[in-house]
Amino acid sequence: MNSNNDWRQRLYVMVFQSDTVAGRRFDKILLLIILASLVTVILDSIESFHQHFADALAYIEWGFTLVFAVEYLVRLYCSPRPLRYAFSFYGLVDLLAIVPGILALYYSDAQYLLIIRIIRMLRIFRVLKLGPYLKQAHYLLDALRGSKQKILVFLLSVCTLVTVFGTLMYVVEGPEHGFTSIPKGIYWAIVTLTTVGYGDIVPKTVLGQVISSLVMITGYSIIAVPTGIFTAELASAMRGDSHKHDCPVCGKNSHEPEASFCSRCGNALYTKIE
Repeated sequence: MNSNNDWRQRLYVMVFQSDTVAGRRFDKILLLIILASLVTVILDSIESFHQHFADALAYIEWGFTLVFAVEYLVRLYCSPRPLRYAFSFYGLVDLLAIVPGILALYYSDAQYLLIIRIIRMLRIFRVLKLGPYLKQAHYLLDALRGSKQKILVFLLSVCTLVTVFGTLMYVVEGPEHGFTSIPKGIYWAIVTLTTVGYGDIVPKTVLGQVISSLVMITGYSIIAVPTGIFTAELASAMRGDSHKHDCPVCGKNSHEPEASFCSRCGNALYTKIE
């Protein structure tokens, strides 16, 4: 009985503990297998490869599915709380890596769902110990929340502009120049305003070309607006993670709410909280 528990403990350390030698080795091998399975799915989507190596790729894919199924069962076996693992994020992802391979037996198109295994590459964050760096993502989330209303107003303004320009071009150019409807004109305005410029629809008249020039200039002038809004909110979010106190050099305590430096001596007023 003890030997069985010792075996489960060793498996648990190897499978779940990525900070051990055995755990790192196991995760690295697993990542290589996941990457190989993704390459197999990608190759199978190429018509020439599928025609010449369909059977071989199918057998290889079944081998990967078997490996992932065994790995999933091992995780359930050695986990102290199997149900907790099964319904965790990684547990559900591990299960999704197996299901498409089984469904492919009955539905041939289901094999392309195997690309979902790329989600399993998220385990690389544990192997490379990048977890602490991901905690800095809360700055981005705070900035997105803070700039949400401003960006929505900006997008509403852009939608108004493209509607006006698109309608105007429909009236000026007309169906004979490719602007067959107002939605078609709006599509042209979006492509032009974002400076993409596919070139599938182009104005032919002088007035249309003048309007097109105005749209392009407008696009260049507003394209940096959401970036500026987000950058300002990001700076504000990072500043909010600091602690403001009296000036540590001269002791002055009456400063503007947004002040970063002392108005008397110029010393920084913020000290980063560790």
